[in-house]
Amino acid sequence: MGATKGRRRPAHKGNAHVAAQPAPKQRLATAAPRPQSPASQRPPQAQQQTQQQTQRHATTPQRANRRAFRLRGRAHFLRQIVGPWAVVVSVLAIAAYLLWPRGSAAPALPAARLATDPSIGPANAPVTLIEYGDFGCPSCQAWYRAGVLQQVLHKYGDKIHVVWRDFPIITADSPKAAEAGQCAFDQGKFWPFHDIVYDHAPAISVDDLKSYAAQAGLDTARFNRCVDSGQDAAKVDQSLQDARNRGFQGTPSFLLNGQPLAGPPSFDYLGRLIDPILAGHG
Repeated sequence: MGATKGRRRPAHKGNAHVAAQPAPKQRLATAAPRPQSPASQRPPQAQQQTQQQTQRHATTPQRANRRAFRLRGRAHFLRQIVGPWAVVVSVLAIAAYLLWPRGSAAPALPAARLATDPSIGPANAPVTLIEYGDFGCPSCQAWYRAGVLQQVLHKYGDKIHVVWRDFPIITADSPKAAEAGQCAFDQGKFWPFHDIVYDHAPAISVDDLKSYAAQAGLDTARFNRCVDSGQDAAKVDQSLQDARNRGFQGTPSFLLNGQPLAGPPSFDYLGRLIDPILAGHG
C-alpha cells in the first residue's frame, strides 16, 4: 500500500472518473476580408494611367483659360497691325478708282441722227425698199454679190428709195461691224464701205474694218475713234430692236412700202411687186 502512495491512480474509464482535459483554445472571431475595389485590382500601369487622366481632366479648365488668353492676345495683335493697313488699302483703292484714266463715254446721239439711215434715192420716191442686213451674214453677202440691188437701182432710178438698217445677229463681230458702217455713214461714205466689207467678208474683225475704212477713203483717225468709242452703238441698237419688233427672225429681211418680204428677193420677184405700185402711182 505504501508503494502506491505516490502514484497516480489511473482514471476510471467511466464518465465520472474521466480526467479533465484542458479546454481547447478558442479562435478569435475576425471579420471576413472585404472585397477589393476594381481600381485596386487593376495592375499598377493601369492605375497610373487612370491617375494621369484624372489630373488631365482636372486641369482642362485651366488649359482652356490659357488657350483663350493666347487667342485674345493674337486677335488684339492682329487688330493693331492689320487695322491701320486696312484703312490705308481702302484709301488707296478709292484713289485709284477716282484717278485711273478711263475712256470718256460716247455722247448720246441726237434724235435727228437716230432717225437717219443710210439710203440711196429720194426719200419721197413712190417705192421704198428697206433691207435689214448684217455684214457677217452669208445670205446678205450672196444677195449683194448677185447684184440684185444694182439692177433695181438701174431700172427704177429715182422712183425707188433704198434704205439700210442694221440687224447684227449672225456673228460675234456683227455688232461692231454694224457700228463701223454707221461711222462710215457719218462721213458720207456708207455705201462704198458697205461694198468693200461684202467684197472681203467674212473677215470683219475690228482691224479688218479699219483697213476697209482706209480703202473707202475715210478719215481713218476719225473713223477709228468712232469705232473704238462705240459712238454709234445706240443707232445700231435702235435698228436691231426695230427688226425684232417687226418679227424678223433672220437676215436679210426686207420691207417693201412697209410690207415684209419673204427671204432675199430676186430681181424678177421685186419687179413683179414694184411695177404694179408704179403703175398705180401714175
